[in-house]
Amino acid sequence: MLRFRLGLLLLWAVSALANDNLRVAYEWREMDFKYANPDQRWSAIERGEFKPANVIPFGLEVAGHRLFVTLPRWRDGVPASLAYLDLNDTSSKGPALKPFPSWQAHNLQEAEPELVSPFRVRADRCGRLWVLDSRISGVLEQTKIYGAAQLLVYDLHNDDLLRRHVLPAGQLKQGSLLANLAVEDSDCENTFAYAADLGSPGLVVYSWKDEESWRVQHHFFHPDPMAGNFSINGIEFQWDDGLYGLALSKPLETGYATLYFHPLCSTTEFSVDTSILRNKTLATSPMIYREFKVLGSRGPNTQAGAEFLDPDTGVLFYALPNLNEVACWRTATDFSHSSQSRIHMNNDTLVFPSDIKVDDQKRLWVLSNQLPVFIYDELYAGSINFRILTASVKEAIENTACEIRTSPLPDVINKLGDILNTNIKLKSNSASSLRNLSSLMLIALCLLMSFRI
Repeated sequence: MLRFRLGLLLLWAVSALANDNLRVAYEWREMDFKYANPDQRWSAIERGEFKPANVIPFGLEVAGHRLFVTLPRWRDGVPASLAYLDLNDTSSKGPALKPFPSWQAHNLQEAEPELVSPFRVRADRCGRLWVLDSRISGVLEQTKIYGAAQLLVYDLHNDDLLRRHVLPAGQLKQGSLLANLAVEDSDCENTFAYAADLGSPGLVVYSWKDEESWRVQHHFFHPDPMAGNFSINGIEFQWDDGLYGLALSKPLETGYATLYFHPLCSTTEFSVDTSILRNKTLATSPMIYREFKVLGSRGPNTQAGAEFLDPDTGVLFYALPNLNEVACWRTATDFSHSSQSRIHMNNDTLVFPSDIKVDDQKRLWVLSNQLPVFIYDELYAGSINFRILTASVKEAIENTACEIRTSPLPDVINKLGDILNTNIKLKSNSASSLRNLSSLMLIALCLLMSFRI
């Protein structure tokens, strides 16, 4: 009986490492847009310019009172591929989105469309919005390429386009698809952007100051052939995607940062100092191989998607699509199973967590979009398909290995000793003693969990 109770105790201890504190802030059956009037919207549907069933949110970002959403053109009928909602408008949990920066910017009939199909956006601390546009539409239908991938940078004060950088042909390979973005913005005039190429694994680095980019190659960017199997809510498939997740630490004493990264088809996390990446001559040479670090494995079935690092706590948040889960790791600790925790898991509201961000108000945001259903099956318009969940960072990591504790370990040991000393008079050979001992051990472990460092 004691062994059984201890088994239950351990099971409880594992489950107690997360509170699942994320709440659904927004949800949609189908995405919608703010047209000038209902007639204009209906006309767009009749002409096939707007097909609600073909619109899926993918990336998100929060800047000021606006929450931006990317809506890549996987299929036709997506009238705007970047839009936003007003966080101050609480009249609806499923608001229609307003195209950014304008309807005209998304017009594919233009000779040189401003925006085609962005996957990720990032707002920096300098009031700029960085947009990574693949410029590829119809990847699930009839693929059309409008030109080389581009970085667009907008002024968030007036939504004007500040700069457009089209990647040189030599920095894109056959099969390239740039699908993730990180921005190192400690110096507004010397900002660097990092774009992940998952299709032909590589990393593109862009210098705002020098207005040029270069491509970095490394074996760690490639997929693990043993980690290509996915099974999400009954849908099984195989992917071979390379470099995907990118997350930057706050500036180190050197003035540089640490870039954490992983391929989508991998269970391993890696890192590299940005001093290596920002030096064009060094970054493009074969001499940098040993500068990249292997942090460790997350364990079986833990292929990770998007990730984001909260600079204040040093906590790295990352999506685990195979598990419909968001997890965390406090980067001040070793990368091990005991230093990682589940933040939120739900097989209904968190099917394929697609993007993760922390805003300047210390709120964690997670977008889930049921992407495997969209690709391999069909989304049912009568049910909720897309959600944005949120919580404060403090709430999200409460009672997890990522929470920063202030109680020293000796205090914990003393508390455990006090509890055990109360049972010193019990006779060890009695059934009552065994029952009491197991109960006391449960209380003791509860205390240890509550004072976990």
